[in-house]
Amino acid sequence: MRKLRRLGWPCSGCRPVGTVPAMKQSVILNAVVMLCVCLATGCGGLMRNDNSEGVKLYQQGNYKGAVDHFQQALAKQPGSPDCFYNLGATYHQQAKLFGRPADMQTAEQYYHLCLARAPNHEACQRALAVLLVEENRTAEATAQLQEWARREPGNPNPQIELARLCQEHGDVRQAENHLIDALAIAPDNTRALVALGQLREASGDPTQALQNYSRALAVDGQQPTVAAKVASLNGSTPATGTLAR
Repeated sequence: MRKLRRLGWPCSGCRPVGTVPAMKQSVILNAVVMLCVCLATGCGGLMRNDNSEGVKLYQQGNYKGAVDHFQQALAKQPGSPDCFYNLGATYHQQAKLFGRPADMQTAEQYYHLCLARAPNHEACQRALAVLLVEENRTAEATAQLQEWARREPGNPNPQIELARLCQEHGDVRQAENHLIDALAIAPDNTRALVALGQLREASGDPTQALQNYSRALAVDGQQPTVAAKVASLNGSTPATGTLAR
């Protein structure tokens, strides 16, 4: 199974209330991130209890127990997109850890069930695209993300995910274009700003990278890794004027 090569792009900050990340979801510039998964605990009564317990078991590596609780939550709220997503994420993780193709197929089925009911479920859109790339189905992943972008023209996240996909396949110019498109939609999107800074730093343009990082930090000052990058680049980049904010 092909592993995704990442520059450590920041993950989306969109998480339902009470979610638990399966992999680190803060801004990380030097880590390799295969998949950003957040598990939704649901919103009400017994279902929330089952989902919460499922999240705990998932964190502990007890994936069978997590699946059992997510299935119980689904039985109490049939058709819940979050339940389908949680099940897909758990089977996806099992497939990667244990090399079980059947689990990958099951994960994909659950992701599609989620998106059939909630087409703009951002975590699921992202997870399905990652799964398709891992299965060497990049054209399908691209088409899926392009359709998401067409359906949600005011949402920057499809453009960010398309940029990630382009970068992983060596098309840095197109990745940069998608990030610029994302920032045209949402100029203060820190994910896009940091990702664009990473691309520009990697391509040997520290001045532009510093501007992007500085602007991201101005929007959200609680990004210690980005702050460290700004400090480092400030020490090695000649002053060329006022930084973009």
